[in-house]
Amino acid sequence: MKIKTENLKEAAAALHCGEKVELTGVVYTARDEAHKRLDELLNKGFLIPFEIKGAIIYYAGPTPAPFGLPVGSCGPTTSGRMDSFSPRLLDLGLAAMIGKGERNEDVRQAIIRNKAVYFSALGGAGALAAECVKARETVAFPELGCESINRFYFEDFPLIVAIDSEGRCVYDEGRKRYAIS
Repeated sequence: MKIKTENLKEAAAALHCGEKVELTGVVYTARDEAHKRLDELLNKGFLIPFEIKGAIIYYAGPTPAPFGLPVGSCGPTTSGRMDSFSPRLLDLGLAAMIGKGERNEDVRQAIIRNKAVYFSALGGAGALAAECVKARETVAFPELGCESINRFYFEDFPLIVAIDSEGRCVYDEGRKRYAIS
């Protein structure tokens, strides 16, 4: 299924655990350090440096761009490292997250509560993911280098719905499918 980022909030209810999607549109990158900084800003009562309502965060730290390209490699990082920050961002309007690996129960409940979605990107294929990035702009914390917050424009970024808006999880479903009785 092809999805445009600006329509994701409306499309989220129709997405199902394990479904393959191709995402096109604006996505923000943020890893561990950027999430800590976002949390600090919110704790001090400041706004974060991009519109969170309807936004998508990709847990990735893109490498410097080779000549003529917007980005080098940009594969997903382990999402669990952002679990302590994610419920708050989801409650502020975050529509989706992209990463790899499982999420904790607090994140799953925040996904359900906010009718959001968690996508899994293929780990170990950062160069292939970079082919989907058509534009890149650093929007916050440039001193963090690859962990700065970037605004990407993706075209047909292949993803799997890892946790849908009803909380069904591809990791749970996979375990059930391959369980030995």
